Amino acid sequence: MRNKASRLKRSLKIRAHLKNLNVNRLTVHKSSKHIYAQILSTDGKATLASASSTQVEIKSVHKNTGNIAAAADVGKLIAERAIQAGVTSVAFDRSGFKYHGRIKALADSARESGLKF
Repeated sequence: MRNKASRLKRSLKIRAHLKNLNVNRLTVHKSSKHIYAQILSTDGKATLASASSTQVEIKSVHKNTGNIAAAADVGKLIAERAIQAGVTSVAFDRSGFKYHGRIKALADSARESGLKF
């Protein structure tokens, strides 16, 4: 329980900082089996684009969706959908998760696909 409390504490600090920036944010959540990404509007009331490893595009390619390769594909997919929605620049909200492994793979893949953080 201590790890989850620490993550939630980190997420509050991150979101407080991002709120002052007043930009669209790419928010990420991960579980042991899947990873989810959304692009939220500046006020946080509308989802502009979303992608996750539960979607057919990712599940059909990867046997295991809880790995770095699947996270990289989700990053590529969210970047493509964001650009189609007219969003090119976002702030990265990692929801308190440490920046390594699947979170880093998703972020790097989204940057390579054209999103600017």
